[in-house]
This record gives sequence, C-alpha cells and structure tokens, in this order.
Amino acid sequence: MSPHQTNPKRTAPTHARARAEVEALRARPSAEVLIIGGGINGIATFRDLALQGVDVVLVERDDFVSGASSASSHMIHGGIRYLENGEFRLVQESVEERNGLIRIAPHYVKPLPTTVPIFSTFSGILSAPLRFLTHRQGRPTERGAALIKTGLTIYDAFSRDGGSVPRHRFHGRTRSLAELPALNPDVKYTATYYDASMHDPERLALDVLFDGLAAGPHARAVNYAAAVGLDADGVRVRDALTGEEFTVAADVVVNTSGPWTDLTNAGLGRLTSYMGGTKGSHIVLDNEELLAATSGREIFFEHEDGRIVLIYPLKGRVMVGTTDLEHDLGEPAVCTEEEVDYFFELIAHVFPGVRVDRSQIVYRFSGVRPLPRHDDTQPGFVSRDYRIERSEVAERPGTTLLSLVGGKWTTFRALAEHLSGEVLGLLGRDRVRSTKGLPIGGGAGYPVTDDARRVWLVTHGDDVGRARAEELLERYGTRAEAFLDELDGESDAALEHHAGYSRREIAWLVRNERIVHLVDLVLRRTSLAFTGALTAPLLDELAELAGEELGWDAARRRHEVDATRARLAERHGVELAQASLVE
Repeated sequence: MSPHQTNPKRTAPTHARARAEVEALRARPSAEVLIIGGGINGIATFRDLALQGVDVVLVERDDFVSGASSASSHMIHGGIRYLENGEFRLVQESVEERNGLIRIAPHYVKPLPTTVPIFSTFSGILSAPLRFLTHRQGRPTERGAALIKTGLTIYDAFSRDGGSVPRHRFHGRTRSLAELPALNPDVKYTATYYDASMHDPERLALDVLFDGLAAGPHARAVNYAAAVGLDADGVRVRDALTGEEFTVAADVVVNTSGPWTDLTNAGLGRLTSYMGGTKGSHIVLDNEELLAATSGREIFFEHEDGRIVLIYPLKGRVMVGTTDLEHDLGEPAVCTEEEVDYFFELIAHVFPGVRVDRSQIVYRFSGVRPLPRHDDTQPGFVSRDYRIERSEVAERPGTTLLSLVGGKWTTFRALAEHLSGEVLGLLGRDRVRSTKGLPIGGGAGYPVTDDARRVWLVTHGDDVGRARAEELLERYGTRAEAFLDELDGESDAALEHHAGYSRREIAWLVRNERIVHLVDLVLRRTSLAFTGALTAPLLDELAELAGEELGWDAARRRHEVDATRARLAERHGVELAQASLVE
C-alpha cells in the first residue's frame, strides 16, 4: 500500500488497545528475515520461508492484501499476451502455475472459458491480444483471425499440461452468434480458450498467510505496522494504531511492497528508481442482460487503442476492465468518470443491444500494477516478469536488503520460491521442502468430484443444513470445517440485513482473521461491498458484531462506520443511502 494512502487508522481514537501480535513482536524484536509488504508476493514469500523453518516476520503498513493485490482482474492466467513480447519463459511459468493453482487451490481457482470476438480475417477494429511488432509508443497494429489462430495454437502447446484445461476452439460467425447471440452481428469469428478465474483473491491470499502462520511460532505477521526507517539497530516499525515505534533486527530485509518499492526504500534511506507502475481500473455492474450475454464466459479482446479489455461474469455481477494508464504513485488510484465512459463504449461495441448506465455500477476499484520502470515502452508491453535487486546495508554490516521488482498474481508461488531461495542462500541454509503441489488453505482435502462433494456435504451438513454447508464450502473451502467445529451444533442466526452471512460467522472472521478496522471486514474478508450488497443498516450491524469481538465502545464503532463509509465513497463509488445510527 502507498505510504500516502488515506487510512481509517489516521484519525482513529487514541485509546486503541495494543494488539497481541504487536506485543509479541515487541517482546522478541528480532528475526532472521523481515519482509516489508503484505501483498500476495510478500505473503507467499513469508509462507515459503516459514515452511523452511526460517525465523521470519512480515509487516504491512495497512491491511494484508489491501494494495495492488486487491485490485486485480480476478484471473489466474497463462499470459497469452506475453507471446507478443517473446517472453516464452514467463508464458511457460505462468501456465504451469495456473494449472498448478487449479489443483492446489481448487476452492478459489477454477478453469475459465475465455472468448475473443474477432471482426476481421487479417486486421480489424478489435484484434487478438497478440502483437509481434514494436513495443514502443505509436499507433497499435491490429491483428485478425489468422494471427489469433496462430497465437492460440502456440499457446495450447504451452498450456495443456496433461489436460488441465481444454484446447482452444475457433468458430465462424454463424456458430459464434448461435453461442453468444448478443454479440455484435459484425463479428466474423470467435476464438475460445481457457485460463482460470480467481473469484476471491483476498481470501486466497489470507489462506496463504495462515498457512505460513500455522508453520509455528517462528513465523509472525503483523498488519497496520509500517517500516519507517533503518539504522544500525535494525528496521524501525510504527504501530499504526498506537503510533508507538520499535526496532526489529534482521539479517535479511526483503522489500515486497509492490508499486511502492521505491517509496519504501526511500523511507529506509535508500534512493532507488526501480518501479514504473500503471493504473488499472474496473467497474462491477448489476445488469442481468449483460450477465446473460456472456453465457458464463469471460469476453477478452484488444481494443483499437491497444488496451486489453475484459467483460467477466463474477458473483452474479459483471466486472468490466481494465485500463492501463500512467499513474503518480504518490496519489491514490481511483476509477475516473472518463474510464467509466471508456468501459461503456467497449460494452456497446461488443454487445450493442445491451444497455448499461451508471445506476447499475455497484462497485468500482482501481490499483497500480507493480511494473518495472519502462521509460517510453507502451504500458501494455512492459514485461510482467520479475527480478530481485540486492544491496548491502552499510549502517548495519551483515544485513542485506532485497527489493522485489515486478511480479503478478499468477506466478506468486514460483516467485516466492525463487525469492526464498535467494534468502536461504544469504542465510547459508538449505531448502527443506517445496511448495509446488502443496495445497493452499481450504484447498487441502477440497472435494473436486461430485461424489466427494456429496460426501463432504452430508458429513458437515447435519447441524447447519446441506445448503448452508455448501455455501460455506464455496466461501472458505475446507477451512469451513474450523467454523463448523466452533459452532458444534449450537444455534446461529443469519444477519438481519443480509441472509448470506450469519452472526457467528462474522464474529468468527473478526476473531480469527486479524481484522483491525471495519473496512477490513467489508472489503477483504467478505464480498459484501464488491457485489453491491452493502447497506447502511448492514454496515451498522457489522460494526456492532466486530465491536463486540474487538472491544469497541460506541465512539469507536461510530468512527469505524464513518471511516468505512468515507472510504467506500472516495475509492469505490459506493454511496450508502442513509446516515449511520450506530450507538
């Protein structure tokens, strides 16, 4: 997260209680490795090192997965576009990791049919996400069916992995319109290939985090704790709730703060210019006609300006994205009205009979991609690969600073193994296990066949009912068993203002998932804001339940509600209909 980003904590009441995890870190303020940044790559590196038995600490200045990792396109993809850059190593790694995640995180990562509408044979208004010409600034060169077919054939060769996903299909106009009748009738072909969806990126990242924490007391992680300096004693950390500072000594410091890597290094007294991230925005629409038009597929194509566009059915809504714009890292990323206009124009071109308007937008979000500095290279052509920069810390001889440059969701496991390997080498330690093929969180024991699913639901549905057990399985994977065990047959009740969650479920999340502010619960532990389900009465109800668990008095609950409402309005275009009446 950006050091300049506004947080509820900045105006929080001063009587905030010291958290147990902060007190434990202050009691033993040293580790072999300190990771700065709790996005997916920092969290995955934390997990990998924890599984090697390394004494590792992770600190994140905001909430876990609240920066770039929370603003993704909800895809785990093989990187078909990387073919145009000649990045075959990255394509190979991406498809291997995508197929691997389908197996080790099946509760959140699932095969996704992806259809490219094509409007010409050799060139056209829309073209495939494959371009083999210059990556420098200039008018994009459009591509049609011939090159798309060639590119997808190459992609299949990388992507199959024993049948994890089907081969691509190529259809002419008649078949295309039969399958997707709302498509622009000017379409000449469609190409359908498979990538993977990631319906709950924040929850997947939390599973990775809790896997690391479960490795033992040598693995510690604290959110709302900012690294603000570096001297001979170590890294100075500030507790965002109390404002108190303390120093953590480590042999290796790893900067995984994504787009803000240079800003973090500056705070540590190091001037670097590694990063050059671009902004990507999305909107989420409640539009039944558009949802039906997609027929359960992601629609993925390249606009005439060279930007990649997706129309993606998700959680009963339709997500539309994304832009690729230069961005000032010192400013918050927000989805602008011009970007909304751009998305509406794209929808009108692909599905001209479907009407959309701003009243149907239930959520909007924007983030900064952690891309390397790219000078005059077009943003869409900047490599999505990663590298590790190494420097020695003169103030603290023997300490090494590693800075991660780049990285993306799809390759987080492989990246973490690579980065952890660098760290292990510095520590003079050997790897004791690989995370390849190791189930993540609620993916362990997840029932992937119909028969196994029926057995799981029968086994766990006695007390809550089969429908509720299935809902919990979809939401948490087999981690749902921990919640069901806690219920142990006792009664529970649905929220008064949202039947999809229960009172004890919310309390369980607050108690077990490092929630510090109400916004953490609303934006990252649940999908309530993303799907447009949040109302003012529901927000008050959530504040009441969170407050009971965290010891908030009436003033603190009121503050949390007001701060969350402000964040939703400023960053996500969500204006709740009435003023809060939290007491």
